[in-house]
Amino acid sequence: MRALAMAVVAVVAVVVLVGGCAAGTTGTGESTHAPPPGADGPVAGAVKTGETCNGTELLTPADGFTEVRGTSEDAELWGLLFAEVPFEAGAEVKIVWRMTGDGPLKVSATGPGGKRAKLVWLEDHGGSNWRRPGYEWGTGWVFPAPGCWKVELSRTQGSGHAWLRVA
Repeated sequence: MRALAMAVVAVVAVVVLVGGCAAGTTGTGESTHAPPPGADGPVAGAVKTGETCNGTELLTPADGFTEVRGTSEDAELWGLLFAEVPFEAGAEVKIVWRMTGDGPLKVSATGPGGKRAKLVWLEDHGGSNWRRPGYEWGTGWVFPAPGCWKVELSRTQGSGHAWLRVA
């Protein structure tokens, strides 16, 4: 019985170390998603590939995930999208955020008619190989209806938003 318990503990430890966050980190907090090549500056290495809602640009680095650059007066805000835009209404979408400023992150998303998106999860990444300024968090969202959605992010010091299209 003791051997079985030890085996279960070993398997759980391996799952935790290998699993990381829901699709994107190792057990050490390191992100496993590809960095935008040459992305050392605000939009270095990225090409504008379109626009989502209300002027929020879609940027796609060579061989990377699509990014959005948020709007802010007192911070820098970036989103790394793990689904094609427009997102599918009702499906869970992973977005990793980097934001400068100070303090914990608060997020919300409001859509057509004042509807609220469901924040499924929010987790501190502590960092990764994605090269954008600020601290990093992963989020999981379910946008319940098509339209333009305003995702608002705030910290004790710093706030901003990005618009995302849902079909």
